[in-house]
Amino acid sequence: MIVISNPIAIANEIRLIHSLFEAGLALFHVRKPDFTEIEMAQFVHQIKTDYRKNLVLHSHHEIADDFGINRIHFSEKERTNAFANNFQNKIISTSTHAIEDFNALGTYFEYAFLSPVFKSISKENYLPKTDLFEALKSRTNFKTKIIGLGGIQADNITETLQNGFDDIALLGSIWTSKNLLKQFEICQKIVHTCSP
Repeated sequence: MIVISNPIAIANEIRLIHSLFEAGLALFHVRKPDFTEIEMAQFVHQIKTDYRKNLVLHSHHEIADDFGINRIHFSEKERTNAFANNFQNKIISTSTHAIEDFNALGTYFEYAFLSPVFKSISKENYLPKTDLFEALKSRTNFKTKIIGLGGIQADNITETLQNGFDDIALLGSIWTSKNLLKQFEICQKIVHTCSP
């Protein structure tokens, strides 16, 4: 199970991120689209060294080595073979929005988001254009893990995993929750129950 950062800064954010890691979070995607390189470096610097191996940078990839970060993520717009090949020493992931794009990915992507599975919790009017459960039936790429994103919350995790997604990513369900840690733990328990 993956958690993606709130795109904008929030109160006690670093403390909350640490609490997620303490509760067993495996991967935390740092997606701060408006951060400058300096702001990104300052943000990452506050995260405990022990947890940096679990961070995935969405932007300012050039600072990854400075912080011992081995994972980087490319948006759909940034994804090109030449660009990805410059990071062969890293574990790389990307975003997709159609099964055809997912199927066409190169083998160097460890996993890719496919979204939105459901109506987004954090983005207004961000709805699925197609039934992704139906689309998954035409999956031909089994080298890259497929991660469900978009509207994922406790009541639809089981359905998502049973319909062909390898794992899930949470954003809105975590950051809009009154008790972020409790929400994370509930979702984590469901994912573990669904795991083979």
